Amino acid sequence: MTDSPTERDRKSMGRQTRAVHAGARRSQYGELAEAIFMTQGFLYDSAEQAEKRFLGTGPDEFIYARYGNPTSRMFEDRIASLEGTEDAFATASGMAAVNGALFAYLRPGDRVVSARALFGSCAYVLDLLAGYGVQVDWVDGLDLAQWRAALAQPAKAVFFESLSNPTLEVIDLPAVAALAHEAGALVMVDNVFVTPTFSRAVEQGADVVIYSATKHIDGSGRALGGVICGTRDFVRGIAEPYLKHTGGAISPFNAWIMLNGLVTMDLRVRAQCASAAVIAQALSARGDVRVIYPGLPEHPQHDVAMKVMGTGGTMIALDLPGGKEVAFRVLDALQVISLSNNLGDARSIVTHPATTTHQRLADEARARLGIGPGLLRLSIGLEDTADLLADLESALAAA
Repeated sequence: MTDSPTERDRKSMGRQTRAVHAGARRSQYGELAEAIFMTQGFLYDSAEQAEKRFLGTGPDEFIYARYGNPTSRMFEDRIASLEGTEDAFATASGMAAVNGALFAYLRPGDRVVSARALFGSCAYVLDLLAGYGVQVDWVDGLDLAQWRAALAQPAKAVFFESLSNPTLEVIDLPAVAALAHEAGALVMVDNVFVTPTFSRAVEQGADVVIYSATKHIDGSGRALGGVICGTRDFVRGIAEPYLKHTGGAISPFNAWIMLNGLVTMDLRVRAQCASAAVIAQALSARGDVRVIYPGLPEHPQHDVAMKVMGTGGTMIALDLPGGKEVAFRVLDALQVISLSNNLGDARSIVTHPATTTHQRLADEARARLGIGPGLLRLSIGLEDTADLLADLESALAAA
């Protein structure tokens, strides 16, 4: 099997060229499209070769699909090339990546400092760690003074969403990373809303970058997947042993979907961002709904968003007066935008976080995070911008 020269890919090829070619491996048949290696195990030429592979002293080839697979390795190499990291490990879902990165690295007695504004499942994983003896200290991710105070004493890791779900708070990644490194902490960033297209996370101080590939990387709502990007020491020495033994690896078929999703991701995401900016501006001008969008100058962290990702992103939050009743009327009146709890899809999707993705949080916790009964999370897709805006304006009028 022929491997792609990934180091050359990273250094000398443009981003979109790497999105098409990086990490490609071809069999003796010379297939043009990347192959799906749907196999659980692999054959050995001899008992000695099998022994060497298990010892790790033989060629860098495969043992068992839970440990690695040619298709998943292609996806890992390609996303690492795009993200600018030494390596990556693909997981069964985005939450498998979050769980894998945190549980593989942290031990009882370790301390992690985390932003409070997290996706509900991420907060659940940190609560689990606390139950196993990891000290979890929570801060307001927007308040550098709180980060500074929390990191005045040593910590093993910091964890946060670079762009929070669903309230779209933008954390000052370079500033927090600098404080974390002074405290000896590894910086772990859930970067899903920023997307690999606009990510500068490693350049800005992140050590481990986590994605739900289910979102913008797939982009068509077809399959689950996740990925942990970082140094080779972290990915292969810390994350991989945990994930391969606990069963968190991605399936070859899903890896193939994600691999091909990367080919068109930049084109899709840039178009989605352009549409989101137009829609956010138009809705903001109405004056009867609060629009939360980092690309708008009135967003509290607009300057930070431009520094961290240089765009407003594909997500918009709408805070409707009238609470849940009005929010539900808007949701039920939409004709083009789909009601679901996914995001990053080619289809525009809207959800009501307080009753779905963040419903397990207590009312007080939701209120503290700004997740009110009138809040809607809107993921802009690839439909005509005019049709999406007309759909939203019609639904708002009906409500």
